[in-house]
Amino acid sequence: MLDTMDNTKSMSIIVTKGTLDWAYPPFILATTAAAMDVDVTMFFTFYGLGLLKKDLDLKISTLGNPAMEMPMMGMHMKMPNLVSAIPGVDRMATTMMKNLIKKKGVASIPDLREAAVESDVKMVACQMTLDLFELDQKDLIPDITLGGAATYMEGALKADINLYI
Repeated sequence: MLDTMDNTKSMSIIVTKGTLDWAYPPFILATTAAAMDVDVTMFFTFYGLGLLKKDLDLKISTLGNPAMEMPMMGMHMKMPNLVSAIPGVDRMATTMMKNLIKKKGVASIPDLREAAVESDVKMVACQMTLDLFELDQKDLIPDITLGGAATYMEGALKADINLYI
């Protein structure tokens, strides 16, 4: 009798950021991996937990992002950190980014999140973060697993790929 081994690859992603620009990498990587038959688990903690909220209102933060460039007037304009001190700059950067995303036909975060759900990506909300920020599971999208560090570690110790985003 042939010994059949399970060769399915697995990946875990810790999601810690909840801004519009930081929401793309974990969802793009998760959905791409899932499309390649990789079992994916995303563990949402601290500000990353906001990406699981039913109502998303994602913004860009220019603070601490010195590499931020936006295509404007036919060139790429850098946004120095100093501009983040000006009232309304984050709102302006968010509007510009959302317009650019739409213009370029990039999938929205709600669309990517839905694709992750449809691709059977396991999404785990950090129970400690829910408690810390006084949130309830009913504030989150359906079919989310609650867990803590032990839940994450259980999968991460077996995963072929572990990412911290």
